Amino acid sequence: MKFVVLQGDGMADEPIAELGGKTPLDAAQTPNLDRMARAGILGLTRTIPPGLPPGSDVGTMSVLGYDPTRYHTGRSPIEAASMGVELGSEDVAFRCNLVTLETPEGGVEVMRDFAAGHIPTAEAREIVEDLNRTLGGDGLEFHPGVSYRHLLVWRGGEHRMRTTPPHDLSDKPVGGAFPQGSGAAVLSGLMERSRACLAEHRVCRARLARGERAPTAIWLWGQGKRPNLPRLRDRYGIDGSVIAAVDLVNGLGVLAGLVRIAVPGATGFLDTNFRGKAEYGLRALETRDFLFLHVEAPDEGGHMGDPRKKVEAIENFDEKVVGTILEGLRAMGGEWRVLVMPDHPTPCALKTHTSDPVPFVVYVSGDEQKARGVARRYNEKDAREQGIFIPEAHTIMDRLLRR
Repeated sequence: MKFVVLQGDGMADEPIAELGGKTPLDAAQTPNLDRMARAGILGLTRTIPPGLPPGSDVGTMSVLGYDPTRYHTGRSPIEAASMGVELGSEDVAFRCNLVTLETPEGGVEVMRDFAAGHIPTAEAREIVEDLNRTLGGDGLEFHPGVSYRHLLVWRGGEHRMRTTPPHDLSDKPVGGAFPQGSGAAVLSGLMERSRACLAEHRVCRARLARGERAPTAIWLWGQGKRPNLPRLRDRYGIDGSVIAAVDLVNGLGVLAGLVRIAVPGATGFLDTNFRGKAEYGLRALETRDFLFLHVEAPDEGGHMGDPRKKVEAIENFDEKVVGTILEGLRAMGGEWRVLVMPDHPTPCALKTHTSDPVPFVVYVSGDEQKARGVARRYNEKDAREQGIFIPEAHTIMDRLLRR
């Protein structure tokens, strides 16, 4: 038996006037997902438990079958696991974004771009390594990651404070969103000091000279201590692989005991290697029975507030990922089960995440024999009106993997 979980990050949304009152999932042409919805099990589920922030850390933990109310300790320690950064029991990890802050003439400072123009990894690495030499020390360590996503580790540091995700602040004032609480002065000081470093940095000056957006500061958030997740092998007796282009998802996979697989051209953005991810996933299934494959692109379209880009990402996900995986599973023969779901909605109108329920679909090899099934598609409306409701998303994995 082969088990596949496909996560289209942030695919769920709300009706959008530009799309004729449809959501991106409803507006997109998704023949593979729609076939699954017609013949399989369609429904809604809540990936974000009440009281927890609607982030990909919480949502992806639910998708992977872990109860966030029990296991969630913060976003950044998960990313540290992916990057191979060891945390002691008293160490605290923070996400360190390279961001672009701007102050319009006569206005207040706003978060112009939480991704600093989606700066390439090589350029970002040079910046973060220089920040570590300039601002690091006394238990503070900067670790380079991918594109705008990096890590700060505070050895023996403080984690009981309030921080704000920068994607929640897109084109909004940042004045009241700096860290608050115990230890916040250390973080705010680093964020303030980073401005001068970046203003004079070679990479930033070169980007501006080319007419490209450049980082102007770091933004620290998502703090937490090391979590302790039981491995999927111990829970279900299964070995598997994780394929993702973002450290958060890879980190959860590593903590769950999955083998991380790197795919050339996987960027975590709209230009990612959709088909390559699916092809590498199928190869992994030749030697392991479980695959967790994540695609970030729909979420990026939501954060950009661009419904058309989000529709395009969803269509690429359906054709190049879902379609390729289904075709490969059919060629393998034998029994298999596939689960598709997002980790949270990312409404284009808000440019950030919400806690609303998301649509999911489970499709198994036996469903291939069904002629047509019921008349429904994979979208929020049909899942709500014609599907089932599972209050706690983390329980779906248990149902999927129990043989």
